[in-house]
Amino acid sequence: MFYEDVFRELERRGVRYVVVGGVALVLHGVVRLTVDLDLMVHLEPTNLTEFVGAMERLGYRPRVPVAASDFVDPNNRARWRSEKGMTVFSFFHPSDHGKLVDVFVDEPIPFQEVDVAKTVVEAGGLRIPVASIGHLKRLKAQAGRPQDLADIAALESLERME
Repeated sequence: MFYEDVFRELERRGVRYVVVGGVALVLHGVVRLTVDLDLMVHLEPTNLTEFVGAMERLGYRPRVPVAASDFVDPNNRARWRSEKGMTVFSFFHPSDHGKLVDVFVDEPIPFQEVDVAKTVVEAGGLRIPVASIGHLKRLKAQAGRPQDLADIAALESLERME
């Protein structure tokens, strides 16, 4: 399973997160090609410290030239958002450039709301928290790119089949 190491380490550390983006669609049953892993992580400092520790332990590095620990500071995230228009902070794996983990720098939907409505998918002995179809559709609508609109249509098709 792609990103199994990430899911295992996040579970081991007790990180509060939900999978969003293309991997979430696949975990819901949509047939879709995706390479990166998009996450919404609870932005509480202790949780973020554990998240960053997990990424570093697995060998991931920030895509931008800052220390991974800088992501924990809400002032840094606010500055990156306002000055750079950053919506996600990206971690890449230097030995496997196909592995990319994107994390929201703020909460486009309150984390608690997404967390309460999440679905838990069991795969490879792991319990993977996945954003609900409704929340995925909201996130995709906010992004509004052509792929996101196609993803909304796929999710709606999936809902009709249930």
